[in-house]
Parts: sequence; structure tokens; C-alpha cells
Amino acid sequence: MNAPRGGGPPGGPPPRGGGVCGAGAPHPPPATGGGEVAAGLTLVVLSPTDPMSRGQLRRMAQLARDDGFTVRWQEARDGRGSLARTLRDLAPLLRTAERVIVGDPFSRYVQLLLTLFAPKQLTVVDDGTATMEYAAQLARGERLVRWHRRGSSRGPRELVLAPVSAAARRKLAPTRRREVEIFTSLPVDPPPGTTVTPNTFAWTRARFGPPRLTRGSDLVGTSLVETGVVDADQYTRAVTDLAATHGATRYFAHRRESAEKLHRIAVETGLEIVRPDLPLELIARRGPIGRTVVSFPSTVVHTLPLALAGTGVKVAVCEIAPEWLKANVSPRAQGFLAGVAGTAAFEVDRLTARATPTAERFEFG
Repeated sequence: MNAPRGGGPPGGPPPRGGGVCGAGAPHPPPATGGGEVAAGLTLVVLSPTDPMSRGQLRRMAQLARDDGFTVRWQEARDGRGSLARTLRDLAPLLRTAERVIVGDPFSRYVQLLLTLFAPKQLTVVDDGTATMEYAAQLARGERLVRWHRRGSSRGPRELVLAPVSAAARRKLAPTRRREVEIFTSLPVDPPPGTTVTPNTFAWTRARFGPPRLTRGSDLVGTSLVETGVVDADQYTRAVTDLAATHGATRYFAHRRESAEKLHRIAVETGLEIVRPDLPLELIARRGPIGRTVVSFPSTVVHTLPLALAGTGVKVAVCEIAPEWLKANVSPRAQGFLAGVAGTAAFEVDRLTARATPTAERFEFG
């Protein structure tokens, strides 16, 4: 739900977790104010099934409506003829749109829509660190696969959907008749023929805050355990040691973290578990927020320094140690996570885990 060009509303973090499309009228005006953009843009939310993601999307959709945007909530995954209904409902809108704004190029629903309705102008907005992988895969001409998926393994579902993915990859690439723009705060190398427009989080800073700062530190959780990348015991141990080292009192959970894991973290660390109802960039900007925010490699090590610019909050990223990874993860997982941490803004502190006989300690890199 970011509005490209100029960081205009609602140019905060996108409501990640479900496919989000924006269909624009021909030649929309620059995003310098909500009213200008809202007149030519309809936001379509392809609602996910995960309750936490749905909740965040509902809140973000209301923020967009408050700024004058038209928002359509599409139940695309309820299993009762939802796919056919979604295609039928969106066909008139997509056929007439010259610009389509996509929030998740890896979404199968978004890919299918792009194969049926190819826009003349396409903008891909931030969908977390997946934006970095999308740009890299597009430049290399590879099939679109989320970075944490295992190597080249392809199950029955992947084989069935392979033609859709191949067609979508072509529709997500620039041609002489199609412009492709990436609107992002992340460091990406633009594929040939693609324009990269920086997301400066100007709307977020103007709309919220500045926040009140607490005396302690806050930790930002990750779903790397749930996606099968990091071992649960190693992760809990790392959180415990980070909390002790930095005097953290709160743990901001990722929307996909399991209740069981969060309960274990609360019991073993004493941290207060916070499940945000908005993306963390907006939560942090509204405050209160710790003077130091420690995160594992994720989007927030790139976005929080922008959202919290001028507030005095220090952001630190803790690298993922090799021994934390599960044995069956994708070979590129560690390199990708190291790239996310290594390309964070210069002002972001880097923490490196060093093994000791009894525990882990974290040193500034």
C-alpha cells in the first residue's frame, strides 16, 4: 500500500502478509498528497488466512481509507470458488488500468492476475526482504522462488504452477512496451530497464510521532524458526542472551511467530511479548520505543533508521550464526541473511555472535 514516487501517502511500510494490488488510472499524478493520488488509485487487498496478518491489513486498510483511498477487501483464499470470483471481480478494474502496483511479486494470486492482465506500467513496492530477492532473480532471469525455499526442489504444487510462475516472471520484467518500477527503501541493484524509486518514509514521519523513548531496549522477533531456517533452541538461547546483554524488556513479535514459541520466550526470558496490530515502523514511530532496538536480519534494519530518523533511537542487527541454521535449509539462506545484515544503513550497529563454552555472547562488529 505504498504510494510510489516521492514517498506520498500512504508511504509507510506495506501491510505485508497478503497480496496487495493497486490499480491506477492512466498517468496518475505524483504522490505529493493523499487527495491527488486517491483520485486515481484503487487498493485491492487479497486477504490472507493468517489472523495476525489479516488484523494488520485491516488496520492499514483503514489508514488508507482515512487518507481518501478506495480500498477493496477481496476474500481470495476462503476455498469456496474464491479464485474464480476474484478473477471475475477484478477483471474490469485490471483491464482498464495502465499502472498496476504490486505488493508481493511472489504471491501466486498476484502472479496469476499478471498473466491474465498485463499492465503497461508496473510498480513493485516493498514486501520486506523479498524485494531484494525479486530484483536479484529478475536480473539473473531465474524463476521467482522465495529465498528460504530449498534449493531446486519442486513438489507437485510447484510443478503444476510452474507455467504461471514462468509467465509471471516475463510480465514482471520490463519490455519496450512495459515500464517496471521498484519502490523500496532496501538496497537493490535495478535489473536492466528497471527504475528504482527510493521510499524515504516521509509520510510515516509526517503522520506519526516523534515517539517517546523508554530507558530500556527492545528486541524485534523473526519468523525464521517458523519458516524452517533457524533451530528453535538456538533462537531462544540467542534471544535470552541478547535480552540480558542489552537490558531489553519487550519483544516485538513477528506476525507469523507461533504462540508456542512466544510463550517459551516469555517464560525463559521474562520479556514482555508485544504482538503489534500495525507494521513495526508505524508502532515504533508512534512510541513508546526503546532507545536501542535490536533485530535479527530483516526488513526493519533498513526501514527503522528511516522511520525513526532524528529521534535518537539506535538500531542494531544481530547476525545469524552458522550453527543456528537447520541442516536442511536452502544453501543460499545464510548468504542471503548475511546480505540483509551487511547492507543495512551505515548507522546501524552490527552484532556478531561468538560461541563460548556455556553460552553465546554478542560483540559489536
